[in-house]
Amino acid sequence: MTSSLDSLKKLTTVVADTGDFEAIAAYTPQDATTNPSLLAAAAKIEKYSALVEDACQYGKKNGETIEQQVESAMDKLSVNFGCEILKIVPGRVSTEVDARLSFDTEGSIAKAHTLMALYKEKGYGPDRILIKLASTWEGIQAAKALEAEGIHCNMTLIFNFAQAVCCAEVNATLISPFVGRIFDFYKKRDNVESYARLEDPGVVSVTKIYNYYKKHGHNTIVMGASFRNTEEIMGLAGVDYLTISPGLLQKLRDSEDEVPEVLSVEKAQELNIPKVSFNEAQFRYAFNEDAMATEKLAEGIRGFAKDTLALEKVLTGKIEAL
Repeated sequence: MTSSLDSLKKLTTVVADTGDFEAIAAYTPQDATTNPSLLAAAAKIEKYSALVEDACQYGKKNGETIEQQVESAMDKLSVNFGCEILKIVPGRVSTEVDARLSFDTEGSIAKAHTLMALYKEKGYGPDRILIKLASTWEGIQAAKALEAEGIHCNMTLIFNFAQAVCCAEVNATLISPFVGRIFDFYKKRDNVESYARLEDPGVVSVTKIYNYYKKHGHNTIVMGASFRNTEEIMGLAGVDYLTISPGLLQKLRDSEDEVPEVLSVEKAQELNIPKVSFNEAQFRYAFNEDAMATEKLAEGIRGFAKDTLALEKVLTGKIEAL
């Protein structure tokens, strides 16, 4: 029998949501994506200690102050993990810009250039890398500039339709709507345990974005992310990409349930969906009116920043010991 994972791969490109190389190799995804939380967890694993050590040695040589050395080491560690992942996946890896730059357009652009230069030293170009940016107004403007110069972007922390529209209008390569975190908000608000597959608020949100993109010919890839269960994944079968954690990949591999196509370009193009656009003021107001998106974006940035700080603390100790 065919596993649910193999059936899903016939409809959607599967991406591994992990920094664990063995897990990536086990599930043969096309691409892989990391974030500060995943890197912080992976950096604590003994088998990856050489990558951490190399980053610390690099940082020590590339900064005058300890703060500069730690920043350089963080950049190098992100790229070290990315390069190891690129040896496994045939496609691309997403590497995230520091979450503390989420409201700093110029700072985000500069950090992207630093990361791309480090990848270039290892022989990898823009065809294999996605720079991951928070989908704030400032992050979207950074993506506009980077995409114009040929650096491809993965717009993360998408919770809101206005975010998705603006990302498409600046020709972002890919967006990552966070299905599970949307589910978390409404589950708590509505005091329910679960939703029917196609009624899950996260699934509904990504479906709306996907249909809008395909109706109006946007080339930006829709990659559903942050899943809480396999029902959410099944509810988006047919979407461009799905980035899935190792635990849920294993559940799909162990299952032989049929995976029917839910989303398709043909279905979307038959829908009556008006085209919309947002300037900065309209974007900020639309976002302000969405309590879920406002809360979850802020929470996501804080969470990634917290994990970045925790990893910096570890690297600081190692660099000071050199």
